[in-house]
Amino acid sequence: MPQTQCTRCGYPDCRRYAEAMASGNADINRCPPGGAEGILRLAAISGRPVLPLDPSHGTEGPRTLAVIDEAWCIGCTLCIKACPVDCIVGAPKQMHTVIDAQCTGCELCLPACPVDCISLVPVTPGRSGWQAWTAAQASEAQQRYQARQVRLDRDRRENDERLAAKATAKLADLASHSRLTDPEALSAKRAVVEAALARARRKHEGP
Repeated sequence: MPQTQCTRCGYPDCRRYAEAMASGNADINRCPPGGAEGILRLAAISGRPVLPLDPSHGTEGPRTLAVIDEAWCIGCTLCIKACPVDCIVGAPKQMHTVIDAQCTGCELCLPACPVDCISLVPVTPGRSGWQAWTAAQASEAQQRYQARQVRLDRDRRENDERLAAKATAKLADLASHSRLTDPEALSAKRAVVEAALARARRKHEGP
């Protein structure tokens, strides 16, 4: 897989699409970044017949680079959050920019931008699919995507832990004032806090 993480195949990332193909739940012709060469490679690996690229998932074309018009950028950070490989840098209310060498041309930042200040520039004219993308670039993109997922999981876990700590403190506060509070009301509040703690634990433990 080219590891652009563009989601045009209909799956959240390249790995999920690969798993769907391996289990027989998806055809091998849904990856525009891989193009015709990618379909040939997948056919050789899977033993399935070669198919033309499914146009409902996009068309094969040159690899592109996202470019931010700095004069129009409002620093909303939405493109940063949308980028699957963390190649956009900036700060809230500050101008953002794209690290050219790390951009996969996934296009996910375009719909995220509220002021349409991002455009795509072809960087491999005359070359598309695997002719415009190297195995080294795919490997780097995969590593960056995985590192981002680890960071997002850590951020979610830390947020859940902060919420759980606040809920625990609230529960302790309720208990310390139990003599001044109506018992039934206190019991109801305690139940709400304990339910919130249980939800946080379930999210932390995962499915």
